[in-house]
Amino acid sequence: MSPPGRPEGHSQSAQPAASPMRHGIALGIVADDFTGATDIASMLVRGGLRTVQLIGVPQGAVPAELAQADAVVVALKSRTTPAAQAVADSLAALRWLQAAGARQFVFKVCSTFDSTAAGNIGPVAEALLAALGGSPGGSPDGLPGGLAGGASIRPQALICPAFPENGRTVFRGHLFVGDQLLSDSGMRSHPLTPMTDANLVRVMQAQSQGRVGLLRHDTVAQGAAAISDRLATLRADGVSLVIADAVDNADLLRLAEGAAALALWVAGSGLALGLPALLAARGWVTLDAQAALLDRLDGPAAVLAGSCSLATQGQVAHWTAAGRPALQIDPAALARHEPVVERALAWAAGLGGRPGGTSGGTPLFYATTDAATLAQTQAQWGVAEAGALVEQALAGIAQGLLARGTQRLVVAGGETSGAVVQALGVHTLRIGAAICPGVPWTQALRAAGQASLQLALKSGNFGGPDFFAEALAAA
Repeated sequence: MSPPGRPEGHSQSAQPAASPMRHGIALGIVADDFTGATDIASMLVRGGLRTVQLIGVPQGAVPAELAQADAVVVALKSRTTPAAQAVADSLAALRWLQAAGARQFVFKVCSTFDSTAAGNIGPVAEALLAALGGSPGGSPDGLPGGLAGGASIRPQALICPAFPENGRTVFRGHLFVGDQLLSDSGMRSHPLTPMTDANLVRVMQAQSQGRVGLLRHDTVAQGAAAISDRLATLRADGVSLVIADAVDNADLLRLAEGAAALALWVAGSGLALGLPALLAARGWVTLDAQAALLDRLDGPAAVLAGSCSLATQGQVAHWTAAGRPALQIDPAALARHEPVVERALAWAAGLGGRPGGTSGGTPLFYATTDAATLAQTQAQWGVAEAGALVEQALAGIAQGLLARGTQRLVVAGGETSGAVVQALGVHTLRIGAAICPGVPWTQALRAAGQASLQLALKSGNFGGPDFFAEALAAA
C-alpha cells in the first residue's frame, strides 16, 4: 500500500510492463453498502486483482468494461433496508454475478458488523448460502461443483468482519474496535444500527434461523488444515454459520486458505487480503502489479461529509481548525425548504480561483455533527427523514459541482456516498490505489462525452484526522 501522496503508477503515461493473461471474472462480491464495496475492492486491487465496482445490479448484458476484470463488486444499499428487500436485492446481485461467470463469492459486511436483531446480515447470508446450494442445517447432497479439483461446495459460510489494519479484531467471538469492545465504542450510539453487543455469535444467532458456531483463535493459529477440520466438525454438528476469530493479517491469510472450499464468505474487507493469492494458485487469475492504475485528473475537487461518526467528526474539526474553507449544512434549513443547495454552490463559487491538487482552496460541505446535536435533530424531524434531507442536499451539491467542472470528490459516509453516486448517474467504478486502509480512489467509467470523475468514498469510521487533505494529495 502506498503512503499518503501520489500512488505509484498513478498517471496516464504509466504503462504496465506486460498485459496479464485474462481468465474472466473469478470473484463475485455482494456488498451491503457503497463504501464497503470500495473498501473490499481496494484490498483486491492491492493484491493484484483488476477490480470493477458496479452501483446496483446491472440490467441486461454484462458491460463491456468488465471484460478485463478479475473481480466484480456489486454495491447495494441494503444494510438498513427492510430484511426482505435486502434479501431480494442480494439474490439479484448473486444471480447476475453467476451469469457473468464468477466462481467464488463473498457477502461484504461492515467491519463493525452494522446490523440489528432483525438483520440484515443473517437473513441475507442464509439466502445467499441457500442459493449457492446449501441451506441452514441442510444436507450437502446435490450441491454444485466449481472449486479446485471439482470438490463440492459445502453448505456453510465463514463469517469474519475483522480488519486488523483498521483496528477491528475478533477474539473468542467478540468484536473489538481498537482496545474497546464493539459495544463500548462509538458504534453503540450509531443512529441506524446501534451495536450494543460485541458477541458476534449472539448477534448473528439473533438474526439467523440456522445454528451459529465459533472458530476460535487457538484453532485458527494452528493453520489451514486445523481450520478446515474444525469447519467440517461444526458442519457435522449442524452449524451452517461460523464466526471466525482473527487478530492480525496472518490469521486472515490462514482463514482464506482453510476456508477456501466454503460456498460463501461473509466478511469485512480484511479477509479479502488472502483472496488474490488463493485465486492465482487455482489458476483462475494472473495477478497484475498495475491493477490500481487510474488516469490522472487535475481539475477542481471538493469534500462532502454526511457521516456523524467520531472519526469523521475529527476529520471535519481538523479541516476547519486548519482554516480551510468549510460550509455546514443545516438540516433545519432543509426542512424549511430553504435553497440550501443553491446557497452552498454560490458560496463555493465565491471562493475564487480554480481549486487544484492541493486542499488549500478546496471546499468542504458537511452535515457532520456531534451525537447530542444529531439526536436533537432526529427527535425533531425523525431519523429517516433527517438522514434523507441531508443525503439529498449533499447529492444535489455534488451534481452542481460536477456541472461546474469539479473532477474529484471525497465523500464521507456510506449513506451519503450512495446518494451521491446515484445522483451523479455513476454505475461503474474502476478501483485505484488506497489512500488509507479500506479507502481507495476510484474512477467512474462514464459514457463518451461525459466529464471525467474520480471519487473517494469513505466509510464514516475510516481514516486519520487529516484524511481529507491526504486524499486530495493522493489523487
